[in-house]
Amino acid sequence: MNAAIGLWLLVRALRWLAWIGFFAYSLHFAVDRESHVDSFSRLLLTTEAALFGFGLAALFLGFIELMMREWAGLDRPQFGRLIPPKTR
Repeated sequence: MNAAIGLWLLVRALRWLAWIGFFAYSLHFAVDRESHVDSFSRLLLTTEAALFGFGLAALFLGFIELMMREWAGLDRPQFGRLIPPKTR
């Protein structure tokens, strides 16, 4: 495995972590809404930043992952396969 494939796998793992963080924080927000709003029912700055930040990071990392996959010269990965074959 060369550095390009390793970097692609790192970005792929970070993208998945960002999506997991987004959905976990969204679920926490749905379950315990009172701790995320102020007395006027407005979102707290930290909640707004976390929800926006996790989602935006996941999308940005997805684009970087596509770029890194092309740079590494790999095919699209099949379901259940960690490292796809090189393109011809």
